[in-house]
Amino acid sequence: MLPIGPLMREHRLIERMIRAVRIELGRISETARVNPFFIDFAVDFLRTYADRCHHGKEEDILFRDLAKKELSKEHSETMRELTEEHMYARKTVGDLIKSKESYVTGNVDSLKDVTGLLKQLVEFYPMHIEKEDKRFFYPCMEYFTEQEKKLMLQEFWEFDRNMIHEKYQKIVGEIEAARHEV
Repeated sequence: MLPIGPLMREHRLIERMIRAVRIELGRISETARVNPFFIDFAVDFLRTYADRCHHGKEEDILFRDLAKKELSKEHSETMRELTEEHMYARKTVGDLIKSKESYVTGNVDSLKDVTGLLKQLVEFYPMHIEKEDKRFFYPCMEYFTEQEKKLMLQEFWEFDRNMIHEKYQKIVGEIEAARHEV
């Protein structure tokens, strides 16, 4: 299996979540109400799975290793664009959290902000995924030897194994810190 196999499989799950967000946008449009629990779940998915797990493997492993290669101008530029797109997604999700919190505290004007940010994510992810799947992943595999690909794939698996521990260590740390603030 190529190292891009797990990344592309992750794309399919992200696409499913984006479809769920699109459906939720329709519900919000019909009811003029935001379900804060859905937003919390979507944010957790986008932050943990799409960003930390998926983008983490791309940036911390694939892009790191590609940066050591003599890339074509096109691939170098695409990698830079993808990194910027990851930053855009992080900022948009962060803004979504703030807008949802504003909505929950009674600012009904935040409904427009929440829906606008959800629309941005629904438009962004399919374009981003297509760029990676169709224009970047396969050509970039040509820069690596079979041994390098094998090692990268092993590093991906190790990254995933450590992710769950990282997430819950952070959660427990936040709970502990909050208890000390009281």
